[in-house]
Amino acid sequence: LHRGQVRQLSPEYLPYFDYFAPTAQTLHEQRCHHDYLDLHLKGRWRRFFHWLAAKVKKNRFRRQNIDGYVHLFKRLYPDADCPSTPTVYRYLDRGLLPFDNTVLPEKLRRHIKHPGRHHLRQNRRLAGVSIDQRPLVVNERKTFGDWEGDLVKGKRVVNEPALLTLTERQTRYELIYKIPDYHAQTCLDALQWVINTKGAELFHSITFDNGSEFALLDQIHGAQIYYCHPYTPCERGSNENANGLIREFMPKGVSLHHFSEAYVQETQTVLNERLRKSLDYQSSTEVFHRLSKQTNAS
Repeated sequence: LHRGQVRQLSPEYLPYFDYFAPTAQTLHEQRCHHDYLDLHLKGRWRRFFHWLAAKVKKNRFRRQNIDGYVHLFKRLYPDADCPSTPTVYRYLDRGLLPFDNTVLPEKLRRHIKHPGRHHLRQNRRLAGVSIDQRPLVVNERKTFGDWEGDLVKGKRVVNEPALLTLTERQTRYELIYKIPDYHAQTCLDALQWVINTKGAELFHSITFDNGSEFALLDQIHGAQIYYCHPYTPCERGSNENANGLIREFMPKGVSLHHFSEAYVQETQTVLNERLRKSLDYQSSTEVFHRLSKQTNAS
């Protein structure tokens, strides 16, 4: 049987084989597709995809996202061929890799923004100094030591533990502390302890939302506290993004009683060691420690 020939029936319903152009075109496209995949998955990029599959299978904690793995591979094997990040995601979506999107919880949680949808909120009084008064150099991330903060809650139950999360705006370095509850006095005591322990020289300013649990933070010593406008979490975008990543390890609705201090600190380490595009594919740990040494030296 020659390529492009198919079994057909004559007007007398007798079978015969003849060339059929649509079938030939379909076979040609399928062969091109398979040749392309063999060239890249089994040939040109074989080393990368085998390395990626091993990394994904090995790590209980997902220490990198796909973009981080791509650039880590380039750093480790500069002479090896490596696909682009969009290409890896495209192969993943098409089911061509030995793992699927379930290993990428952040990707599954993403929501597409709908333009034109607005929700008007009633005004609320700010608890302290407004973010409007925050210096421009802080807004533009030109200085080190300016943070954003929030609480991550497992269950919204009285006296339920919470996570106090702090994100350094320039390096995206994350601090995570488990606190016994989310009362205002507990948050005040915990934040003051963090500043005293880490050193006030690392905390020029911290920006929180306007929640009642942060109502006493204007009493903090060692850092200037700013408050976002009501219902505008985008004014603490870095911290909101970090909180979403934390949910990968401590899901919403699960009591934080189930997670030890060691587990919380391991989560912090994992997030800070991820390579970040915004930091030219350095980790937050690398950049934070370098800048903190410069701060201490000065």
